[in-house]
Amino acid sequence: MADPLRSIQTMIHPTAIVSPRAVVGEGASIGPYCTIGDGVELGDGVQLVSHVAIAGRTSIGPRTRIFPFASIGFEPQDLKYHGEPSTLVIGADCTIREHVTLSPGTEGGGMLTKVGDHCLLMIGTHVGHDCILGDHVILSNNVGIAGHCTVGDYAILSGHVGVKQFVQIGAHSFIGGMTRVDNDVIPFGMVIGNPGYLAGLNLVGLKRRSFDRESIHRLRAAYRMIFSNEGTLRERVEDAAKIFEGDPLVTEVIDFIQKPSRGTLMLPEKGDEMPE
Repeated sequence: MADPLRSIQTMIHPTAIVSPRAVVGEGASIGPYCTIGDGVELGDGVQLVSHVAIAGRTSIGPRTRIFPFASIGFEPQDLKYHGEPSTLVIGADCTIREHVTLSPGTEGGGMLTKVGDHCLLMIGTHVGHDCILGDHVILSNNVGIAGHCTVGDYAILSGHVGVKQFVQIGAHSFIGGMTRVDNDVIPFGMVIGNPGYLAGLNLVGLKRRSFDRESIHRLRAAYRMIFSNEGTLRERVEDAAKIFEGDPLVTEVIDFIQKPSRGTLMLPEKGDEMPE
């Protein structure tokens, strides 16, 4: 049986400029005044609405839609960048709205910036060089993510959030509007404030993602233990690992906290930091 997607003709508006060294997939639509540079790869069914500029070693997955005045894959905003052939990879079924900017990687950060599948990047968001975004990530209007950050699956960053370089944001977390994120955010965590602080668990998100009630109950109990005021954070984490051994949600939080590459942890307003 023929693939119905491949039966759709690729459409390129006569005002668009597409390099002969770009790869354009079947059924792609390139609207008015778009510019597509050398080395760009557009997957099947990609839609560029109009006035989209894409450059560099940029790959865009199938069925992703990009709206006017997005700037994708141009030279990163890093004074240490010297033209190295780094890469930007955008997954399938993403929506990238107006005035979004996405930078490729750099030699100092692994040479790769990556956006997962099914992500929504709203108007005016910026994803800096060497960032890694998971699947189903939502960045609301005017979110700014500095270089070398990671954002886990299903994380939601509300409007005007600013994320400092090298920060790690765990899966299923929620960052409230206009929050300044200076430190790493645990999976399932909720962060608000300027500067931001850990304000509990993203219970609404957990329910929306259909986590069962008992799993959420255990996660809440582990959270209260880990971020209590007794002993050190390291001791509390070790205790929680023993008590909730085998629980996948709690294990994900503990593994994140104990990860050697992690920076300073985002804590409740009166918490303490993990000792070195």
